[in-house]
Order: sequence, then C-alpha cells, then structure tokens
Amino acid sequence: MSESAFDLVIIGAGPGGYMAAAKAAELGMKVACVDKSYLGGTCLNVGCVPSKALLESSELFYKAKKGLMHHGIDLEEVGLDLDAMMGRKDKIVSTMTKGIEGLFTAHGVTCFSGMGKVDASGRVSVDGEQMLETKNILLATGSAPVELPHLPFDGEKIVSSTEVLALEKVPRRLVVAGGGAIGLEMASVWARLGAEVLVLELMEQILPGMDGEMAGQMGRLLERQGVECWNRASAAGAKIDGDNVLLTVKKDDEEVLEHYFKMINVEA
Repeated sequence: MSESAFDLVIIGAGPGGYMAAAKAAELGMKVACVDKSYLGGTCLNVGCVPSKALLESSELFYKAKKGLMHHGIDLEEVGLDLDAMMGRKDKIVSTMTKGIEGLFTAHGVTCFSGMGKVDASGRVSVDGEQMLETKNILLATGSAPVELPHLPFDGEKIVSSTEVLALEKVPRRLVVAGGGAIGLEMASVWARLGAEVLVLELMEQILPGMDGEMAGQMGRLLERQGVECWNRASAAGAKIDGDNVLLTVKKDDEEVLEHYFKMINVEA
C-alpha cells in the first residue's frame, strides 16, 4: 500500500469539502481531498445545480406552451425534446465540475477518487489501496437520499431525488413523497413537462417549518401548474404492478386510498 503525507485530508469534495481545501491550501497547508463519486458533491451533480437547470428549462417550455396566449403570442404546436433538455443540464454540471478541478489545480490540492476511510488517528485509506498520513482530517461527507422502510428504491419505478433528475421520459403520473424544497422542485419540473403530479406531505402544510403565508402562496403557484398537494398524508406502502406502482396513501390517519403512480421518494 503506497503512502503520502499531508497536513490536511478532507473526505468529501462537495461545497464544504472543496471550499475548505482551497482555503487550507491558501493558508499554506498541503491538502488532499478524497471523494468516491464526483467533484462538487450532491449539490453540483445531483442536487441544487441540475434541479435549477431543469426548473429553468421546464419553465420556458411551460410558458411557450401555455403562458404566452394572454400576451397575444400563439406558438401553435410546442414540442419537447427531453434528451436535449437533459443534455443541457449535464453540460452545466460538467462545466462546473471542471471548474472545481481547476480550483484544485490552482491551489495545489491533490485529489483522490475512491472511498475514503479513517483507519486510525492521522490515517486515511483510499479504497484500501492507498494510505494518506495526515496531521488533520476533515469529514465533509454531505448527504444522500434515505429510503423509507416500506418504500425501498428500485431505481426505476420507486426512485430517489437522484434518479428523478435523469428520467428518460416524462411519466404519465407521479407521486412525490415529501413536500419540502426538493420535492416541490421536482413536482414543478415534471408537472410543467406534462406529468400528473401528486405531492404527499405528512405535516399540516407543504414547506413545513416555513412561514404559513409563503407555503400557501407556493401551494397556489403549484396548483396553477397542475400539481395537487395533500397535507397530513403519507405513502403507507407500494407494490409494483407491471409498469405501474400500486401506492397506498394514508390521509388524516384514517382514510387509506390506492392510486397507480410512478413514485418519486425524496424523503431524506
């Protein structure tokens, strides 16, 4: 096993990790950053950045299709090229990832691709093959979608907020489990592109924990896009039925309803 010595080893190359790496390098430290997946972490690759790219594209599509008539603009037939839309999103992500590579190069940060593991005080292994000796270790491992116990991800019909950013076609119907920021972003994107969308939120309002007036305004905006939101509702279970998901919905702790949907589970 080869060894290298550093002043600081950071596990995780997301916003916390790569900014810390650059700052530590500016202060004169010899820095290494380890990540098992991609530079930029969840935010850049499967979170904030790609979701905002799809929000912008879907908004333009929606306006071209339904939002310009009151301006006296009739575009007649408006077509959707989902592959091109996803390609634009991927290009934005790729460009920003290369920017982080440039940041590391400019600051002399050494990047390791692989699973970082703290083996002992001052020792980090990468995929069990390379050992990094270091005076300091910073954990910046970020976040990942968490399965609900009764709704395990299958990557096809019951998916997380990662897979939903790269669907190959617009689903006819969707359920989004969770009415927080991530869930509502995805609900808006796919409703604008033509899916029938239902959001299930366990609490009294969507965007729980935020100002009630703001949540109400967001609900009205989503309703105009065709998104239906159920509060005090949760996904109680699901079964795969051919090309669909037979979803059991529990509402107000009493009523149990069943619907056929492709389900997006974004609880974390």
